Amino acid sequence: MESRTLTATTEDIGLRLDSFLAGRLEGTTRSAAVRLIENGCVTVNGKAAGKSVRIAGGETVCVELPEAEEPEARPEDIPLDIVYEDGDVIVVNKPVGMVVHPAPGHPDGTLVNALLHHCAGSLSGVGGQLRPGIVHRIDRDTSGLIIAAKNDAAHAFLAAQLADHTLARTYECLAVGNFKEDSGTVDAPIGRHRTDRKKMAVVPDGRHAVTHWEVIARYGGVTHLRCRLETGRTHQIRVHLAHIGHPILGDTVYGAKKPVPGLTGQCLHATELQFIHPATGKTVSLRCPLPEEFTHMLEKLKRQG
Repeated sequence: MESRTLTATTEDIGLRLDSFLAGRLEGTTRSAAVRLIENGCVTVNGKAAGKSVRIAGGETVCVELPEAEEPEARPEDIPLDIVYEDGDVIVVNKPVGMVVHPAPGHPDGTLVNALLHHCAGSLSGVGGQLRPGIVHRIDRDTSGLIIAAKNDAAHAFLAAQLADHTLARTYECLAVGNFKEDSGTVDAPIGRHRTDRKKMAVVPDGRHAVTHWEVIARYGGVTHLRCRLETGRTHQIRVHLAHIGHPILGDTVYGAKKPVPGLTGQCLHATELQFIHPATGKTVSLRCPLPEEFTHMLEKLKRQG
């Protein structure tokens, strides 16, 4: 059992207790917050409280969190779009909707499950039981290139490149709005959102984050961009583009809440990956085409002029 103590601020005034908990406890849904309250796991200023209690500001909220059951990563015969593979690394074009590794709520059907089956045990153990071989991640509703290591030496070599920014990752996206400049850089620190802990945001005390962007094409109210990551924070491109007023088309977390017809996720694709091979020392440059949903949206925008 893990104990958490939360202090309500003036920004929380008026929130129901269950909404307050869902916003503050990462990975906790509102229904899960209700269960915690109903099971007597939550006190406000030392007293039990109901889910409909409103936050007045300044309260001390104590939560007893039951131990989460960690899912077990099992091999699954899931088709993979393999872009590159040898004895040290494997690079996959991940589809929209696929989670990278098992987690509570997503115990199977992940990229890790597929890799465990395909690689038959030859994955790095550095990432632990749930993240074997995984060097970096991309969001569930983002598609494109992701690399995994097949042994610990390759994993350490690639992780060092990720840390010193020599593992280059380039994305393409459709951003809402018109860009006046042809290129630019967003240099803004990223951390957890102050009130919605499931989201990231630009915050003063966040981690250093830099995204470079350039315009590929302009359409009516939508811009086709190429983005290069200098750092690799959670949701970085999505947060940075939303921060400058141009959220990614189809991103219902950082942009418009209404889904875009024809898109099952945000229009963001990891198109290029460049790294130094851990065994040969040679530079490997890979590229994969845009997914069908992305190209269909581009064609629609072109027809609209």
